[in-house]
Amino acid sequence: MITRLRPLLAGIACLALASVAVAKPAPSLHERVLTLDTHLDTPASLDLPGWSIMDAHEGDYTQVDLPRMKKGGLDGGFWAIYTAQGPLDPDSTRKARDFAFRRAAQIREMVAAHPDAFVLADKAADAAPIKATGKRVVYLSIENAWPLGDDPSLLEVFHTLGVRISGFTHFRTNQFADSATDKPKWDGLSPLGVQLLAEMNRLGVVPDLSHSSDAALADALRLSKTPVILSHSGCRAIYDHPRNVSDDQLRALAAQGGVIQINSVYLKKGEPNPEREAAMKALEAKYPEGTRLTGEQRAAMLAERRAIDRLHPETGRATFELFMANVLHALKVAGVDHVGIGADWDGGGGVAGMEDVADLPKVTAALVAAGYSEADVGKIWSGNALRVLAAAEAEAAREAG
Repeated sequence: MITRLRPLLAGIACLALASVAVAKPAPSLHERVLTLDTHLDTPASLDLPGWSIMDAHEGDYTQVDLPRMKKGGLDGGFWAIYTAQGPLDPDSTRKARDFAFRRAAQIREMVAAHPDAFVLADKAADAAPIKATGKRVVYLSIENAWPLGDDPSLLEVFHTLGVRISGFTHFRTNQFADSATDKPKWDGLSPLGVQLLAEMNRLGVVPDLSHSSDAALADALRLSKTPVILSHSGCRAIYDHPRNVSDDQLRALAAQGGVIQINSVYLKKGEPNPEREAAMKALEAKYPEGTRLTGEQRAAMLAERRAIDRLHPETGRATFELFMANVLHALKVAGVDHVGIGADWDGGGGVAGMEDVADLPKVTAALVAAGYSEADVGKIWSGNALRVLAAAEAEAAREAG
């Protein structure tokens, strides 16, 4: 009997060994946590001729696409409707409004065209179930509220389109607030900006004070009924720049329940490189921001940019270690419940050692090495930002009665 059973037992043993051999390894901590970045400028890439979010892109100076999101374990985030600030006259503002609506439509079209890869998120609670399906999370955000003109109620249309975070300004002061990098006009939020803040609270849109002045941040912390966010900012203790915030502001933000999402820009003073600066300025003049290029024009622009990099390479770039020093300083001052990641991908972000989203597991590894637990890492990567969004939703429900 035993002799007859030996072939059967051997077969069972082989099957068991084969099962072990092909067993999927346990997910890493980085794979387990929900990873969201609160400021993706990637929608600008949707205007590039022949460019697809589904393809892996190398050497074209973009930083986010689906293959790199998978490689870096980025589950999604807030995809920005960014409008570069222009003149405040009615005609320019109407054109900005139309541009912003087109950008919102492009983001939604990206999702609709690839339903197996992306899902629009509506509530804070939507993100985790989307991750569980293996798809990427798409919230919308507004960087620069200039396109709203003099009508804060227009934000309701953008909210219907999926906007869940909205800023007030960009590099220049506008009708809603003073910019951190421009001369003040309003000493913080303008009267129209105060109305816009109230509309954000009514709708459940998180107020974003990145790019806004210190006085505007103080106004928002005082007036907002919900916690505010800095979707892509940094610490002045690391680099004293107007786009960054002081330790006192970090403490005030934490006391209000808000969150700073740490940027990978404004980490150190740039080293003088006049030849490169002149060449880049000429390139930008030849291909102005917002210009829709043909395939041939884009190929020529990329060739010229690569030539600049060869002839006049960047010197003294910020490093991944300096980025993590920024993150760890914010954690020390504001606390683990009030810090997240908003690296400004495709909008100027990236450092030596963290060039695109494929490198994001390094952030998790560095947090673990610094002693942060899996629960802490989950808060930093998404929990804190989603808590602020949930608070905005709760206030909107309360105001709706």
